[in-house]
Amino acid sequence: MEAVGADGADGADGDGPEEAGQWRRVQPALLTLWRAVLVMWTAPVVLVAALLPVLLGAPEWALPALLPLALAAWGWVVLGRVCRSWRYLERADDLLISRGVMWKQLTVVPYGRMQLVEVTSGPLDRRFSLARLQLHTAAAATDATIPGLAPDEAERLRDRLTELGEARSAGL
Repeated sequence: MEAVGADGADGADGDGPEEAGQWRRVQPALLTLWRAVLVMWTAPVVLVAALLPVLLGAPEWALPALLPLALAAWGWVVLGRVCRSWRYLERADDLLISRGVMWKQLTVVPYGRMQLVEVTSGPLDRRFSLARLQLHTAAAATDATIPGLAPDEAERLRDRLTELGEARSAGL
């Protein structure tokens, strides 16, 4: 897992807090997973759009297949930027989660407000050795998720957040 300085020295814009600490990034395998899902969804559309006109005897109508192909290429680039935008920072009293490229979002979850911390890993996540950490608070609008964690890091973070939540005596 790549750690990133609080000043954003990783090439990020450094919009985060100016507090000493290490921003942590999600695993690079998350990008691989997202791109695999993109290919699984767009490949059939591109194939049908390209082959159907040829099979029906009008190959010039296969040109519209370039549109879904161009959208898939654009999605490939966007997914890379979105995945690189995910990061989190453990501080003394709260957890910060930052994400977003055009619309940046910084979620602050105070340890004392957490009610439930769960780690999930679906079939595709397990295939890519990933896990997702889900934080639940009293207000549904403040629930937070960190996708793309290594399973051992997700469990370590879950245990630490649970311990800190109990110490702050509010939720867990």
